[in-house]
Amino acid sequence: MPKLAENAVVMLDPSRMQTDYLCALGRKVVDIEAHSVLNLNNQIKKTYADACRLLLSCRGRVILMGMGKSGHIASKIAATLASTGTASYFVHPAEASHGDLGMLANGDIIIAISNSGETTEILTLLPIIKLLGIPMIAMTGNPKSTLAKYATIHLDISVEKEACPLGLAPTSSTTAALVMGDAIAITLLEARGFKEKDFARYHPGGYLGKRLLLRIEELMHTGSQLPVVHADCPLSKALIEVTNKSLGMTIVVDDQQQLCGIFTDGDLRRAIDQNIDIHTTSIKNVMSKKCRTATKDCLAAEALQIMEAHKITSLVITDNNIPIGVVHMHDLLRAGIGSNG
Repeated sequence: MPKLAENAVVMLDPSRMQTDYLCALGRKVVDIEAHSVLNLNNQIKKTYADACRLLLSCRGRVILMGMGKSGHIASKIAATLASTGTASYFVHPAEASHGDLGMLANGDIIIAISNSGETTEILTLLPIIKLLGIPMIAMTGNPKSTLAKYATIHLDISVEKEACPLGLAPTSSTTAALVMGDAIAITLLEARGFKEKDFARYHPGGYLGKRLLLRIEELMHTGSQLPVVHADCPLSKALIEVTNKSLGMTIVVDDQQQLCGIFTDGDLRRAIDQNIDIHTTSIKNVMSKKCRTATKDCLAAEALQIMEAHKITSLVITDNNIPIGVVHMHDLLRAGIGSNG
């Protein structure tokens, strides 16, 4: 067979470029990996609970180790643990032999990931780890491997087969390892009573930070920006207030400044349909008496949920039923709430 020239174009079988064929291949991979993940349920036993108890008692850091694809998975698990209340970081086994073992300290716990359980770079570290007296949780696909036998606790993450038809590229095995790591992280989170406010502490930036930290009082319109009229105000003057404040609504209050209603663009349309005289009709006769409210410490994400659930665009912020602000849907969108940014 003649040798292909460099950069030669390999002609593919046209049947292998068809949509149905390509989608079938993708679905086959998903099915194999989904089966592998579901089988993990049978492998979560007493040793899993023992591992979680050990991690909950950790006085130092949880150190993740793994080589190659397992290393990428270990790094992600370390990040998930760190963001959910378990101090953790990744140490590369090969680098550990050249000085990074100094990152380990008394009170730490190691989670080592190796599908074969025979990863040379990790096995090389075992005598030193033993000398340091650091307990190890091993996640392998081979309970009889050297790493599994050495470990303080072994977690079986074996899979029936890889999704790769050649059985070479780590696919199902790395997915199983990742899911086991996620299971551990969330189990520890639940066991610690880790709350949303704790999660927010580790995610101050981006969309997560906004959802978890941003409160209504930082967005609401107050003071001279707040559209407010008295219940006896003529509709014509109320419309001027709506126009001047540019929020498409106005709050309506009584003599004690208590909230008694809201007047919106929708109420205006209904009033026009009824041929009401805007100069002689009081706002109290055409306002909506029932309006949704929130307090200033309400999360912006919660305000968005209220608006979406009740199909409204403005939310009145009150303190003991006295209006102190209003937030509009546009305010939330400008702040990045409601998007996936």
